[in-house]
Amino acid sequence: MAIRGLLRVGEVAFRVMDMKLARQHYGERMGLIETLEDADGRVYYKTWDELDHHSVVIREADRPGIDHFAFKVYDDATLTDLEPKIEAFGLKVERIPAGVYPKSGRRLSFVLPTGHTMQLYAEMERVGNTMGYHNPGVLPDEGVIRGFRIERLDHILLGGPNIEENERLFTEVFEMSVSERIIDADSKVSMAIFFSGSNKPHDIAFQAQPDGNRFHHASFRLQSAADLVHAADLIGKYRIPVDVSSNRHGVTRGLTIYFFDPSGNRNEVFTEGYMHYPDSPTIVWDTNDLGHASWSQDNVVRPSFFTVLT
Repeated sequence: MAIRGLLRVGEVAFRVMDMKLARQHYGERMGLIETLEDADGRVYYKTWDELDHHSVVIREADRPGIDHFAFKVYDDATLTDLEPKIEAFGLKVERIPAGVYPKSGRRLSFVLPTGHTMQLYAEMERVGNTMGYHNPGVLPDEGVIRGFRIERLDHILLGGPNIEENERLFTEVFEMSVSERIIDADSKVSMAIFFSGSNKPHDIAFQAQPDGNRFHHASFRLQSAADLVHAADLIGKYRIPVDVSSNRHGVTRGLTIYFFDPSGNRNEVFTEGYMHYPDSPTIVWDTNDLGHASWSQDNVVRPSFFTVLT
């Protein structure tokens, strides 16, 4: 069926501890496009090929981590339809009027069983990618593609307890598929669950953690493996702290690099990966092969990947 309901992660809002360094990292080096600084000092970014006003929001605080994330939904009627279903699941829904969040229509806000604040919205001001929509060609204006050559915000990975309850919400209410999961080989308990509401291997994933509302990473899609090498060269040039250098995931099959912003929030750039469809069976990995599930080129488990979250 055509993609309806929840379309994609349209906004992720997180905290940084030094706005000057953060703007250098996300704007000058990664190449995100700054679209707004609001009256409260929050800074908004989009990638070159995103059409909506922004996808990333950062604010200065005394500790890093996530404030909220938001999925864009198909239309306003979808918001109306989902509200009673979320409440019937057992979550309290707050209605947020249009305009409270800049450039955004009305929203629904609720707290997941993992402790994360999730929002849904249907409308955001569209600013485009400089190419227009009639005979647009294939390239934006000169200088629009820069830095890491990031195409879009692709997905997020979050950590917290009760990820099985999140699974019920995302499959029963939001009608997403579980594309992959990692389980403990002995207990069979889920350690990580990956959800797709599109043709991507995942749109959002949750990792089991003892503390709620933890932020693992925001992931940005590149067009090609050559762009991944280009990003790796810039990461090295600017001495950006690296968590995992160029490798391939077993989970999702994506080529990837993980690195940290100046506040310790983890970022990912990646490319490739497989196509997912609603009839695709769930791929299950267990901890007997955790090295290959995580890093298929060297099969080495990085403990930091499972323990370092903000």
